[in-house]
Formats: sequence, C-alpha cells, structure tokens
Amino acid sequence: MADYAVLVSGNGSNFQAIAEKLAGTKHNLKCMICDRKDAYAFERAKNLGIKTYYVSYFKREREDAEKDICAILEKEGVQLVVLAGFMRLLTPYFVDRYKNRILNIHPALLPKFPGTHGIAESYASKDAELGVTIHYVDYGMDSGPIITQKSFKRDFTESLEEIEKKIHNIEHSCYPETILSVLDSLDKQQ
Repeated sequence: MADYAVLVSGNGSNFQAIAEKLAGTKHNLKCMICDRKDAYAFERAKNLGIKTYYVSYFKREREDAEKDICAILEKEGVQLVVLAGFMRLLTPYFVDRYKNRILNIHPALLPKFPGTHGIAESYASKDAELGVTIHYVDYGMDSGPIITQKSFKRDFTESLEEIEKKIHNIEHSCYPETILSVLDSLDKQQ
C-alpha cells in the first residue's frame, strides 16, 4: 500500500476523478492540499470525505509555502505527490525532496505547448493530433520525464470548448490509471 496526496489550485475535477477511480484500490488518498482558499476543490473533497489543507502562498517565498506542504505530507505519511491543476512551479527544495515521486498532467502533447495555456495553444496550432501528457516533475515548466501520452485526431471542425471537453475526458480516465500504476510500482519497492 502506498499513500498519496493531491495538490490543486482550482476547480478540482481531475482531483475528483482521481479520488473516485482510486477509491477501491489498496492505496490511500491521505489528503488534498490547495493554495487557494476559495477553490471549488474544497467542496469536492468535503463531498468525498477527504481531509483538506489550505496552504497560502500570499506574500511568501515559494519555498516557505512548500515547507508547510512538506510538513503536511510528512505528517500524513505520503509517498507520492500528485499535481492536479496545481498552478505553482515547484522549487528544487520540494522537487529534490520527492524526486521521481511527483506526477503532473498537462493538457497538450509535450514538449509542445508547456505552461498554463496548453489547450488553447495546441488548439490554435495546425497539429492533427492533440492530447495529454503525464510526466514526472523536475525543476522546469512541464519539462520532466514523460510517463505516458494519450492523443486523439482532430478534424478541425471542433470548437475550443469541444476540444477542452475531449482533453478533460482523457485526463479523467488516463491520469488515475497512470497514478495507480506508479503507486503499485512504489508499493513493490517498499
């Protein structure tokens, strides 16, 4: 059994998909940590009965906030950190502490279109294939080693909203599967 935590910043739809799809496994979602007090993810966690923490970055150095997050992760006995719409670039302090144990999902086929506008930028491109990337987190912006990618062919008639919906549907199925695989692998290493 490997325990994990999910870090979010907003709506929390990926967080909810992860929590629901991994609920029947041997791995425990110990908590959800959010950096925005008003995020809807808190409501989702409450409805799912998942413990939550709020860690403010307001007028703080990133590393100071990350020290608070690390203290929570240690207290909860977390082996894997899952980012699900967590809109903060992690410092080397945090990344080194959880090296190869931080996962992120990006709504584009990396290395193309890193950053916060992955869907819009990939939609605006002439790329025939769009999709998502799940990767380990390193010091850079969406630059860590790729674990898996899932894509679909577009027909160039879809609206941005239709593409967003397809991307989110893939995220909600692909990310929990990949997280489960990594948790199982961590479990075997213990």
